[in-house]
Amino acid sequence: MGYSRAVKVGNIIEVSGTVASGEDGKTVGVDNAYEQTKFIYQKIEKVLRDAGSSMKDVVRVRMFVTDISRWQEYGKAHSEFFKQIKPCNTMVQVSGLIQPDYLIEIEVTAIVEN
Repeated sequence: MGYSRAVKVGNIIEVSGTVASGEDGKTVGVDNAYEQTKFIYQKIEKVLRDAGSSMKDVVRVRMFVTDISRWQEYGKAHSEFFKQIKPCNTMVQVSGLIQPDYLIEIEVTAIVEN
C-alpha cells in the first residue's frame, strides 16, 4: 500500500489514521484504551512537529474506536493533549481495525497560521 503519514498542502496538514503501533511493530497498551490513545497522540504530535506545526494547530480530530463504551478512557487521554484548544471531534465505533489489538485509530487536520 502506498500512503503518507502526513500531507501538507499550503497551510493545511492532514495526518493519516494513526494506531498504537510501536517502532518494533507491536501494539502499545494492549487492552488499555487510555494508553493507546495517549501513545497515538504522542505519535501525531511528532508528525506535526516534523511538518512545522503543533497540536495547537489541530482543528479536527476523527477517532475510530472498537468499543465506544470506553469513551471516557479515550477522552481522558484526548483532554491531556487539548487542554487549551478544543478542536472539532468525532468518535465513531467501527467493527474492527487492521489489527485485533488496536482499540482506536486517530486522524487529525491541522491548519498552520502563516
